[in-house]
Amino acid sequence: MKVFHEFEPVFDENSEILILGTIPSVKSHELGFYYMHPRNRFWPILEKVYETKIADKRSFLLKNHLALWDVLASCEINSSADSSIKNTQVNDIAALIKKTKISKIYVTGKKALELYNKYVYEKTNIKAIYLPSPSPANASWSLEDLTQAYKILKKK
Repeated sequence: MKVFHEFEPVFDENSEILILGTIPSVKSHELGFYYMHPRNRFWPILEKVYETKIADKRSFLLKNHLALWDVLASCEINSSADSSIKNTQVNDIAALIKKTKISKIYVTGKKALELYNKYVYEKTNIKAIYLPSPSPANASWSLEDLTQAYKILKKK
């Protein structure tokens, strides 16, 4: 099924770190924001890393100089399975970076890293740092292990 990215990137001119996924899941599309599947651990991980309860996701990101977007603008995908992605169109990540102070890019999952390296890296010249996927499909990583991996976001 062909899907299109429906969310604007979350960023402002003070954003220093960009976190990229592949493309929003079916559940995120339904609920209107990033990482909204009830079993996705992205937001619980950030709550643990930043030691805070996140009430307003957009405000939290901006307050912590985080930008959030996805590598893909559109693709063909079966349900929300990254492994089925084909016929991709990428977002203009280089243009977003020019409007910010972004100097570090993190990708959530192997497919996001693969797509970033294949289509985006040559336009940004910023090496993406891999973070394990917070998806419930990545069951081999516990919440505690993911939290430890994501603590790199706070290192300057």
